[in-house]
Amino acid sequence: MDASGPEISIRTPLGRDLPQVVALEMRCFVDPWNSEALEQELAVDSLRLPLIAESAGRVVGYLMAWKIVDQLHILNIAADPDWRRRGVGTALLFAAAGKALELGMEEITLEVRESNREARAFYSEYGFVPTGLRPGYYADNGEDAIIMTTGTAALLDT
Repeated sequence: MDASGPEISIRTPLGRDLPQVVALEMRCFVDPWNSEALEQELAVDSLRLPLIAESAGRVVGYLMAWKIVDQLHILNIAADPDWRRRGVGTALLFAAAGKALELGMEEITLEVRESNREARAFYSEYGFVPTGLRPGYYADNGEDAIIMTTGTAALLDT
């Protein structure tokens, strides 16, 4: 378990985390993933890199990513609304980047809703830049997704 601050620790998921992750997903997203999809993405295997942010036994955030050759692709990152602006997202992002660097992955990519200015600003703060657009990407409203990318080492240097 990697310490990421006085109150938050980052670790790999355990089976018992699923109910808390599902509840958190429902609180954080307008178009939440179902429990089956979340359970699948919490599996640690050759494709997936999931992480849990925990405080006092409570899941306060999570990150799910795929390892694609030399690139880490973040699928989902969430911080409990009660824990936002307390370093949860940053701790998850840096832990994922550290693992990606260990695995020789040179880039990190993700998609973010065009309307999600707060998330776009957060990612920009850590060196992510817009590199593409996925028109109509989000099924709930057809909103476009902005593809953002950064270098793994560059992120860790911020």
